[in-house]
Amino acid sequence: MSTLEASVGTARPHRQWLPDAVRWSLSAVGLALLALVAWAACVPPDPGSRDEPFEIPKGTFARRMAGEPLAILPDTIHLTLGTSDTLLLRNLDDVPQIFGPVLIMPGQSFRLPFETASTYTFACNAHASGQLSVVVEPPLEPGWSTLRWRLRRLQRALA
Repeated sequence: MSTLEASVGTARPHRQWLPDAVRWSLSAVGLALLALVAWAACVPPDPGSRDEPFEIPKGTFARRMAGEPLAILPDTIHLTLGTSDTLLLRNLDDVPQIFGPVLIMPGQSFRLPFETASTYTFACNAHASGQLSVVVEPPLEPGWSTLRWRLRRLQRALA
């Protein structure tokens, strides 16, 4: 008997790294995740409301006058035409707030719809820098833009 025949005859059976049930389960989970990503990228979102709400909390003016650094509103607000294209500011503070040319009285809300994709800059005394940028993006197309929009919404919801 040659050494080749001897080594073939004594070969150990191949051991699988994972049992079949575990491999099938992992494959099913992987396919489900792939299907979820495909759905998130291709199905148009239905936001229900097109408002993107932001609140100016009670005590904001007093805290700012006391020298406390506040980050009430983000430096940039992102909106998307056809999905979330209306900025809604609620003034829950005790003093009026200025947003652009508008004076928002205590307890009032201001709704500003956008119809053109662009970047807008507004004076805003509730913001630390005194200015607020609103980036209005074009309507979503199926694919990466829809997926990025959904991920940004999820990130905001978890923050």
